[in-house]
Amino acid sequence: MALFFIAGMMYASWGVHVPTVRDRFHLNPALLSFALLAVAGGSITAMATNASWIARVGTRRACLTGGLMMAACAALILVVPAYWMLLIVLAVFGAGMATLDVAMNAEASAVEQTLGRPIMSALHGMFSVGGMVGAAVGGALLSRGMAPEMHLALTATLSALVLLVACPAVLPHVPHADHPDSATPRANRWRSPALWALGATALVALIAEGAMYDWATVYMRDVVLATPALASAAYAAFSGGMAAARFGGDAVRARFGAPQLVMVSASLACAGMIGALLLPYPFAALTGFTLMGLGLANMMPVLFAAAARVEGIHAAEGLAHVAGLAYFGLLLGPVIIGGVAQVTSLPVGLSVVAVCSALIAFAGPKVLRRLKI
Repeated sequence: MALFFIAGMMYASWGVHVPTVRDRFHLNPALLSFALLAVAGGSITAMATNASWIARVGTRRACLTGGLMMAACAALILVVPAYWMLLIVLAVFGAGMATLDVAMNAEASAVEQTLGRPIMSALHGMFSVGGMVGAAVGGALLSRGMAPEMHLALTATLSALVLLVACPAVLPHVPHADHPDSATPRANRWRSPALWALGATALVALIAEGAMYDWATVYMRDVVLATPALASAAYAAFSGGMAAARFGGDAVRARFGAPQLVMVSASLACAGMIGALLLPYPFAALTGFTLMGLGLANMMPVLFAAAARVEGIHAAEGLAHVAGLAYFGLLLGPVIIGGVAQVTSLPVGLSVVAVCSALIAFAGPKVLRRLKI
């Protein structure tokens, strides 16, 4: 839980300073977008290349390495003197985040199987809580006059200390009887239909999730014509719904099973999005975005848990494969919605989110049942 919290807090603390980075380096929108792309590029590259290393060295070492990489880079973001150095730091930050992400989810899968009950959703809930705490505390400290460099240095130091205290309790290696070895699974994962099916489902889910993060506030402002304060509540409604559902998702999965949880959750997300689009009024839209958060919250925990259990593939290999495809969805979502909205309108663009949710409700349970998850 500490590792998931710290990962969410560090990522949110970086997010708070995106405007600071823009102003510090005098970036136009294109250069700022390229800086943001460096984080995603570092993450995707790490997921494509370091899964076999994680399987070889074990989750404890990988969690510590990835987390310390994130912390060190967070402290450097605002002190490097040149833009090209910033790009390198952000790429390594993304690589560290991906390493920690894969390793801690592999660890979570092993602990979940040992306990004999679902815990993955609650752990992802801790990531959400860490994100909210990181953003809220960061905003409060900055509003009280703390220098941005000091805030990131403080966050990095706290994160490093928590990692050093928590990692000795992490399993040295993820023990899977059907994943005996190490090096061969990496070649196999590219030919695994199960992983591609899970990855495609994750990609579609994060197309919807990424679109909500970037476009919900714009919809409230431009279509609902809400005040700036009310428009910003769209992000809070979606995030709050996600956090709440993640802490309840494990009990539902234990009671009804993963396929049923995915079907009901995706249907709820679809209904929420349709409601927000058909009733463009503040209360209805915020209710719809909350339902979207509730519906999308447990997609990644369930899919990651399934990826870690694909027969013949090491947990780290399976997670890296599915998470890498999911990251593409997170990048594609806002772009797809923006492109459709440019040609038609924003409500039509956001209808893509409802379509993605409907696709998951239809296909997701079939994928999970085929894997007997």
